[in-house]
Amino acid sequence: MSKKVLIAIADGSEEIEAVTIIDTLRRAGAEVTVAATGHKKEIKASRGVQMTADVLVDDVKGEPFDLIVLPGGMPGAERLANSEGLKAMLDIQARDGKLYAGICAAPAVVLSVRGLLKGKRATCYPAFEKQMDCEKFVDEPVVVDGNCVTSQGPGTALAFSVELVNQLFGGDKAKEIADAMLVNK
Repeated sequence: MSKKVLIAIADGSEEIEAVTIIDTLRRAGAEVTVAATGHKKEIKASRGVQMTADVLVDDVKGEPFDLIVLPGGMPGAERLANSEGLKAMLDIQARDGKLYAGICAAPAVVLSVRGLLKGKRATCYPAFEKQMDCEKFVDEPVVVDGNCVTSQGPGTALAFSVELVNQLFGGDKAKEIADAMLVNK
C-alpha cells in the first residue's frame, strides 16, 4: 500500500535535506508530493540550487497525507512557518495523530512555534536549541517521539530519511533501502 507524503519547500530551503528526503522516500515507494509555499513552484534553495515543486502548498491543503516533512535551511524554514496553508495542514496532521517531521531549523522555527513539540523529545540544528519549546532537547542525529520525527541537519539527512521510511513502511523496508544506498557500509 502506497503512503502519501508531502514535502514542503520554500525559497531558502536546505537542498541536501530536501533532495535526500525526496529521493529516499521515493526509493521506498512512497507517493511523494513536493509542495512549494508562496505563489510559484520554482524555488532557489539555500545554496542557490534551483528546484521545482510538483504543486503549491495551497493546491493540496485539503488532501490527507500519511507524513508531512519539513526540510530546514534559512530563510526557508521561516518561509515554511509563514505559510498559512502549511500551518493548517500541520495542525490537522498532529491532531489526527499522523506523522510529521522536521530537520535542521524546521523543528525550532516551524514545529516548536506551532506548539507541535510540546511534551515531546526532539532535536534540531544546534544553533536553534534555545528556541526549542519541547519536553526535552536531545542532542542526537534523529529523534522519534510518537508521531514526530526530528533531526539535526544536512549531515543527518540520510539517517533521518531512512527513519522516515521505517516509520512509514517498517524496519524491513528501511533496512532494504539503507542497504541499497550503502548507508551501513
